[in-house]
Amino acid sequence: MVNNTHTIRSHYSCEVTSELEGKNITLAGWVHEIRDLGNIKFLVLRDRYGIIQLTAKKGETPDSLLSLINELNRESVIKVEGRVVASSQAPGGREVIPSQITLLNPALSPLPLDVTGKVSADLDTRLNNRFMDVRRPEVAAIFIIRSKIQEAFREYFLSNDFIEINTPTIIAAASEGGTNLFPLSYFEREAYLCQSPQLYKQMMMASGLDKVFITTPVFRAESHNTTRHLNEVFQMDIEKAFIRDEEDVLIHLEEVVHFIYKKVKEECKNELAILGREIKVPKLPFTRITYDEVLDKLADKGMDIPWGEDLSTEAQKLICREIKEPFFIKHWPTHVRSFYSRPLDDDPKRCGAFDLMFDGIELASGAQRIHEEKELVRQLENRGLNPENFEFYLKAFRYGMPPHGGWSIGAERITQVITGMNNIRETVLYPRDRTRLTP
Repeated sequence: MVNNTHTIRSHYSCEVTSELEGKNITLAGWVHEIRDLGNIKFLVLRDRYGIIQLTAKKGETPDSLLSLINELNRESVIKVEGRVVASSQAPGGREVIPSQITLLNPALSPLPLDVTGKVSADLDTRLNNRFMDVRRPEVAAIFIIRSKIQEAFREYFLSNDFIEINTPTIIAAASEGGTNLFPLSYFEREAYLCQSPQLYKQMMMASGLDKVFITTPVFRAESHNTTRHLNEVFQMDIEKAFIRDEEDVLIHLEEVVHFIYKKVKEECKNELAILGREIKVPKLPFTRITYDEVLDKLADKGMDIPWGEDLSTEAQKLICREIKEPFFIKHWPTHVRSFYSRPLDDDPKRCGAFDLMFDGIELASGAQRIHEEKELVRQLENRGLNPENFEFYLKAFRYGMPPHGGWSIGAERITQVITGMNNIRETVLYPRDRTRLTP
């Protein structure tokens, strides 16, 4: 039973079952479609959970009600009181015979896009009218699944004794080095939109709150225009102290991805069906291969990448076709990873960094972090960064910083993989990219 307490409706469409036949109920939603066959009118009402048919017959339905139906525009908001009856031809096998229809708010005509899906619209038109686009069941399904993904993320880490924290989105220095930052005026000084909560969650490892997770927006001023990148994304991060190596945080990543898939598969059956998706819960543990092994596999396929270079999009797709299940790429060259990635004790040219790959996409990345201040300073200087700009961060490493590590997974990326969307903008209500700042 859906909780309808303190609303004008008594039931959602999904709750109109055979047990309600012969009973009077109150529905509320949008006019999805109207079909006028002369002596009989069909009005399809849509709400959050689906559609239900209202049937009004001349001679049985008051003329005033028939006239009101004639005057309704599609997507107008209405409340309906009526009796539930069985109907083999109605969606779900039941329909409602209305005794009263109240127009709560009329919709203008013509509509900016067709909610029924009979007339297609390009992505820009849909995004410009997102409030209406989400009325389409297949679009709403994406965001119901995304909500379940974020719920599962929180549920897993709360049940594993992690503490949820909140970090600032306005910062004074780059989180990961580089210049891909959005500057802003902050009173008498310059500040930036946060590109990662990384430095702040690391600092918490010195606080005694030794297992934390975060869900937060981050901003990256990169001038790309692809189907896989955005300039504002929603990260789901963790950091954990007193670890032996990267495996002690990597294990949480594979377990939470497994848990997310399981929860979506079990609790979003209707949404997956609307999208025509059948998802497979990945088996644990995930495969682990090293960066060097990836280069060897790519070379065998005719793609030669010099040691020390990052993997191109084409390389990622090729290796994912070779390894069809989710897998980790470990032990990356130290110089291609962020300055805080800890070099391996027995092989400093490589570090304890890892990426989670699946379906041609890098879903997540993380590492064991450097916990010694001198090494952090050395790595900053090696990359041309001024340690003085990171004083607030380095201070936390002078008074007892334990070994630690963590990772980040993008809510948009995992939603894109699970829902099968070709464009990551489909997984964001109001995407921000190189050209889009409104709505």
